[in-house]
Amino acid sequence: MDPIYLDHAATTPIDPEVLEVMTETYKRVIGNPSSIHSFGRQARKVIDDARDTIADYIGAKSREIVFTGGGTEGDNMAIIGAALANRQFGKHIITTKVEHHGVFRTCEYLESLGFVVDYLDVDRSGRISVAELKEKLRDDTILVSIMYGNNEVGTVQPIREIAHLLAPHRALFHTDTVQAFGTENMNVKEMPIDLLSMTGHKIGGPKGIGFLYIRDGVSLASITHGGDQERKHRAGTQNVPAIAGLGRAVELVRARRSERIERYLKERRALLEALDAEHVAYRINGNPEHFLPQILNLYFPGTNIETLLTRLDLSGVAVSSGSACTAGSVEPSHVLTAMFGPDAPETRSSVRISFGSGLNPEQIKEAGHVIARSVRELIGVGQD
Repeated sequence: MDPIYLDHAATTPIDPEVLEVMTETYKRVIGNPSSIHSFGRQARKVIDDARDTIADYIGAKSREIVFTGGGTEGDNMAIIGAALANRQFGKHIITTKVEHHGVFRTCEYLESLGFVVDYLDVDRSGRISVAELKEKLRDDTILVSIMYGNNEVGTVQPIREIAHLLAPHRALFHTDTVQAFGTENMNVKEMPIDLLSMTGHKIGGPKGIGFLYIRDGVSLASITHGGDQERKHRAGTQNVPAIAGLGRAVELVRARRSERIERYLKERRALLEALDAEHVAYRINGNPEHFLPQILNLYFPGTNIETLLTRLDLSGVAVSSGSACTAGSVEPSHVLTAMFGPDAPETRSSVRISFGSGLNPEQIKEAGHVIARSVRELIGVGQD
């Protein structure tokens, strides 16, 4: 059996059209975009075109798009930058207990600098309570950071409601859209979001490139120091081929969004049907109504996650236990712990399956059979 890749939430294969654009850019665009001669202007145009494409897709102005090295850098730029620029108004920050570590650990860092962070609870489906958020808001709250869609269980937060709740408040609103970008509709004209971060490699783009949307009028302290690139928000010569690739990836997302969502839902149903046909006990972790179609987190009672992942890998099926940033850790998922409690079996017996390009129905069906067989073998071993 050929290996079956079901870990697209960790990273996606680069789209051939994106790779083609990047290759051509490497070949023909050699100038530094900060240079004023024709070679520099050529590079600057590539960046400007990509910036225009991205801004148009999310309903922003081109000058509100700042290119970054990816989602984690975007999170750091938004959170640390907003905190340092607005500390004269207060030092209170609100986030959730299920954020990606790019947000979670950045907030922990700010705590070491004297900022106060409240971490919102989530229910058993992974969703926050907007009422609790409203209760936690204070006059000295300067920032709220809540991810759009969770990277482990796929739960989508009530971002629109949160944005409108915060609109009259001084606090800035940042959302990490790394997993949600490309499937969720996120028009910043319709939602008063102040800061929005994403990365290219989750949508068929290159690794090491992303962007941060910064609403006009929002002040951020720079966390890198040097030249005046990216409107003085990110010093350093821009990665022109990667930016060109990101722009093309966003164009493809825009053209194929509906088709992608339909395909992910079909793959999701097909895998669950394969498990049902094998009569394997499982439960879906996440919200049944508000979820990212490409992420499916399953709890298999009686299994051990490390052993199950090893068996699946040896059988040619690649899934994960959660965030790729902590995949080497044996610690329980902080997301599942927040949802179910520190001693819940879900934290020890759940896997994340994530769909993307390059899959066919036969592979999905085969993967379901392999997962079912591996689960049955593990439960059998546990009962011996």
